[in-house]
Amino acid sequence: MPLADKVASAKKVEAFLRATILKGGFKLKYRITVDPPLPEERDWERPDILVELSGPDSDLLLERGGELLRSLEHLAIEILRLGREEHDHVSFDCRGFRAMRIQELRLAADVAADRVRKSGAPYEFGPMTSRERRIIHLALRDHADLRTESAGEAGGRHVVLYPKDYKARPASAPRFSRRR
Repeated sequence: MPLADKVASAKKVEAFLRATILKGGFKLKYRITVDPPLPEERDWERPDILVELSGPDSDLLLERGGELLRSLEHLAIEILRLGREEHDHVSFDCRGFRAMRIQELRLAADVAADRVRKSGAPYEFGPMTSRERRIIHLALRDHADLRTESAGEAGGRHVVLYPKDYKARPASAPRFSRRR
């Protein structure tokens, strides 16, 4: 479901960024684009509002795998009161970080696919955001011999890649020892 009023939403995001950058003492500039044209390598991400940040403090946004960048994006999503299924309507980027991350995830998906085909065993990716999990699922959707599932909870959600007809072995009963 698209944003009801993209321009009004972009203005809310702009007010949030202006205040955050000023109060936080950041040396950053931003450009907000409504209905941005995106290059083909970002074909799985079509936001209604794209926020591109740049400036001397860009490195701060990209530290720890873009944690601050994702946090700003999350706050903007909360300000706009977007539901979980609507998070893709707003996207924050800095120095092409998103495009590089998508390329990295696609490569990881290809490597994992080869590994699962050779070993016949499932492969578990590390914890990822919902957007990153979606990229993995989409990167592997055309591999008829494989299937993906999300597993885990909260911050530990991750993708598991299986051979298509993989049957999990029944879990053995846990062994408890009694100390006396």
